[in-house]
Formats: sequence, C-alpha cells, structure tokens
Amino acid sequence: MRKNYRSAIPADKTSFTYDQGGGKEPLRKLESGPAAIAAVSNSKIACKPKLLDQVRNKLRVLHYGYSTEKTYLHWIKRFILFNQKRHPAEMGEEEIAAFLNHLATHQNVAASTQNQALCAVIFLYKQVLDKRVGDLRGLTWFKRPKLLPVVLSRQEIIRIFSNLSGVEHTIAALMYGSGLRLKECLSLRVKDLDFERGLICIRRAKGQKDRIVMLPACLKEVLRKQIERARALHQQDLKKGLGETVLPHALGRKYPGVGRSFKWQFIFPSISLCRDLLDTRFVRFHLHQSTPQKAFRAALEKAGIAKHAGLHTLRHSFATHLLEDGVDIRRVQELLGHSQLKTTMIYTHVTTEKGIGTRSPLDGLNLNTSKSPRIEDQSKKEAIPPAPTKNNNQSSRTISRRFRSLMIHLKSKTLLGLLPFFKD
Repeated sequence: MRKNYRSAIPADKTSFTYDQGGGKEPLRKLESGPAAIAAVSNSKIACKPKLLDQVRNKLRVLHYGYSTEKTYLHWIKRFILFNQKRHPAEMGEEEIAAFLNHLATHQNVAASTQNQALCAVIFLYKQVLDKRVGDLRGLTWFKRPKLLPVVLSRQEIIRIFSNLSGVEHTIAALMYGSGLRLKECLSLRVKDLDFERGLICIRRAKGQKDRIVMLPACLKEVLRKQIERARALHQQDLKKGLGETVLPHALGRKYPGVGRSFKWQFIFPSISLCRDLLDTRFVRFHLHQSTPQKAFRAALEKAGIAKHAGLHTLRHSFATHLLEDGVDIRRVQELLGHSQLKTTMIYTHVTTEKGIGTRSPLDGLNLNTSKSPRIEDQSKKEAIPPAPTKNNNQSSRTISRRFRSLMIHLKSKTLLGLLPFFKD
C-alpha cells in the first residue's frame, strides 16, 4: 500500500512531492498553510495577462496589422488615463461618450481621429471584455469633410525627381510608376518582380488583398541593380551566420530555412539588423519609412513647390494622370486595389478635364490684368523729405542770407511799401 504523503506534513509546515514511481528523493519543496494558499492565489493572478496584453493578443489572433495594433493600444491607454485609471469593465456608455467629446471639443481633433478612437474603444469592449456598448446618445459627432487629394503635375514630378538620388529616387519612381503605397513598395521581395512579363505582385496589401500592377519598363535596369546590391548585402550576412528575414505568419516553421533564401529578401533592405517582434532573432528588415519620406520633403522644398505633398501624393498623381490619359476608371480601380468604385471616383474631381470647356467670366471682361499694383506711386507718396532739424545750421544760414539779399534788392527799387507783407 502506497504511503499517503499528503497527510504526512512535517512540523515545519512544509511538504515534499515525490515522483510517480514512489521515489524517496524530494523533487521540490512546497509551502503549506495560509502562506501557501496566498502564494497559489497570487500565482493565478500573475498568470492572468494584463488588459493591454489581452488586447494585443486578440489583435494578433484576428490578424490585425502592426500599425493598427499600436494605434488601438494608444487610444485604449488614453481612454483609461482620461477616466483616472479606472478599469474599463467598470465603465460604460457615459464614460466613452465623455472621452470622445473631450477629444472633439477640447483637443480639437479631426472627425477621422475621433472615429479611430471610437473603433479602438469599441474593439476593447466587444472583443476583449465581451461587453455590449449602447447607442452613445450623448456623443457629439462632427461631419467628416470631403477633402480632395493633392495632385502634382507632370512638370512638378520631373522637378522633384531631379532632386532625388539613389534608393530614394527608385522608391519614388516606383510609387508613381505603379501606383503603390509606401508600405507596399518597401515590402516588395525579390520573388514579387516579374521582369519578363513586366508585372509586380503586391502581397497582403491593405485589407489583406493581393493584386497585380505594371512594372515600368524604364525601371527594369534600375531594379536589377538594386536587387544585386541586396544580394551582396545578403551574402555578407550569410558569411556572418545570419541572413534571415521576416516571414509572414508561421511560414518559417512550415519551411525551415526559407528565411535565409534570397528570393524572400526585401528589395530595399535596411542597413542595420533588428530583432524580430515575435522572438529574439536578428533579421534583416526592409528600409524604414522615414528615410524616403525625409528625402522627398527635402526634394519638394528644393524644387520650390508650394503644395502640402508627400510620398502618397505620387499615388494620387498616378491615378489622376491615368484618368487624364483616357484609361478606364475600372482599370484604375484594379491597379489601386480599391474595393469600391466610389473610392476611385474621387480622382475624377481633380483632373484637368474639369476646367476644359468652361470659360471663366473674368476672361470675358477684357481687363488688363497685367497691370501691377501701384506700388511705385505709393512709395513716392511715402517718400516725404524730412523736416529740417535744429542741428542743421547750414540750411538755416542759407535761408537768412537769401532773405537779406531780397531786402537789399527791394530797397534799391524803392519798393518799401511791400515790406509790411514780409514782416507779417
């Protein structure tokens, strides 16, 4: 009969656990009594993930993007801090409405920012806390303005590209030539380019959708050289025992060693290595987004273009110029990756065709608009000579000398009757 070790509690209120074979050597020492119960309860509390960790895990389970993850966690933190660090489970519709109204009225955020904060809070209650949110009747909504995209002309794009060089020039030219987003362009891998067919395959773009776009013929040679530079950098990493890159989902476990393959390397690799988000491996990620953005802003300033433009403006210009060249709008929709035609139709409002065929009423007045404002006349009016000062002794002596000579001349002509007028 096996001995019941649970009943055999030593005097020091400690117990020992034995292996299943009934060995006599203790495996580990356990506390007993009230202290052991408290330790067990504390361990259960410690095992439960924190609220933000629960949100992060839920976002990754649902395959949300990393940028969405950072944005949602940011707004959830602000929502908790706004309510004096109260737990969201203790709050409801009133606190949510008060937080969103505070953003709109006191922080003066845009309507899209307010909607972004609402989506983050709703995700917290619906997906993590499993709590239904009401109608939010006390919420003040601002109407989202219908803004038109900024579009650069062809001449402006030439001036900007003339001030870019190196990899930044290649990225900007590829974005304009294929209508890519910045993240899509930087995430391109070697296997995504088809030089023979002249196509680019965009993988897992916005909305987790793939699409095919054209590869500009003028960029084929430039991209081949860029791929060779990426190959040389990859060979250096392999000699150091590195050479891995980030792979989507669990592809690295399904195909071991595929992360060191060159076809999975990024076309625009980063100069330095970084740690993977999921483990501690050093990997070669793509170029950071701020690098081409800073170069584009500097080129925009050098070109002297007074427009609020960025790298994404090249995508707007790509769609607008295609529509101006007569390309079908549904074809443009496929190239841009829009789900609805309504999204693509916004570019029809900024084409040059809107101004063709309609004459301005100012042109019918036959005014001479070449005349500049009367700046010269105004300057003449303002150019008043200064009054003589007391220190100007030379001018005062000249006036008194002329007055004396006039008096002598009057006396010589016996016109003394005019002297009272001068005296007055």
